[in-house]
Amino acid sequence: MKRANYFSLQPLLIKHLMEQEQLIKQAAETTFSLKTWELIKLRVSQLNQCAFCIAMHTQQAKDYGETTNRIIGLCAWKDMPFYTNQEQLALTLSEKLTQAQPIDDTFYQSLVKEFTDEGLVALTIAINAINSWNRIVKMFKPEVEFNE
Repeated sequence: MKRANYFSLQPLLIKHLMEQEQLIKQAAETTFSLKTWELIKLRVSQLNQCAFCIAMHTQQAKDYGETTNRIIGLCAWKDMPFYTNQEQLALTLSEKLTQAQPIDDTFYQSLVKEFTDEGLVALTIAINAINSWNRIVKMFKPEVEFNE
């Protein structure tokens, strides 16, 4: 069943979401990394089972130089040797926020040791943004395209 085209029906709202993405990208470049940002987007999309976003962020991760092993290993990242401490913390935070789990003081302190306050705010907003996109896409189900 074909669903509503959210881009054409609410262009101003979508424009603001796209502008937010550009601001998050700028913050990611200066506070953690674009690779970490793509890993977050891909992992959250996996958790939310958003096929369109998984396809998109797999390709974007490759475009940022991400390796096949790290992309494939992301679904079991806790048991893989491929991720830095900062990436592991970002992925843990991504999972906790996506699944509405509490952030205890001990975990928060481990984040503060690895990220600046500015970076931690940017990271939290980035996680929120991909969760928002996942929910929009799951509602309106645009066609999934994979580039080989």
